[in-house]
Amino acid sequence: MIGQFIALLFLARDLSHREHLRTKSYSQHQALGEFYPAIIDLADSLAEAYQGRNGIIDIPLLESEFPEPIVESMQAQLAWIEKNRDTAVGKDERAMQNIVDEVVGLYLSTLYKLKFLG
Repeated sequence: MIGQFIALLFLARDLSHREHLRTKSYSQHQALGEFYPAIIDLADSLAEAYQGRNGIIDIPLLESEFPEPIVESMQAQLAWIEKNRDTAVGKDERAMQNIVDEVVGLYLSTLYKLKFLG
C-alpha cells in the first residue's frame, strides 16, 4: 500500500505541473507552482523514512483516474490519502504519520489558494 501512496503523490506532481503550465490564471499558476515541487519533496521524505524502517519498496506508475478540473482532482486525491493513510503507514509510525500530516496540510493550503484566491 505504501507504494500506491507514493505513486499517488508522484501522479499529483505530474497533474499539478501540467495544469500549472496550462492555466491562464496567475493565482492558480502560482499555487500549483508551489505545490508540485513541495509534494515531491514530501513523497521523497516519506519513501526514505519508510525504507529506513522497512526496506526498499516498489512504486508503481499510475495513470490518472481523477477528474478535471484540478481542484476536483486534488480533492479526490486528498480523500484517498485520508482514507488510506493508516493502511499505508501504520498508525503508530509517528514520524511517518507526521510527513503524511504535512502532505495533507499542503493539499489543504493549495486547495484554499485555488478555490478562494483565484
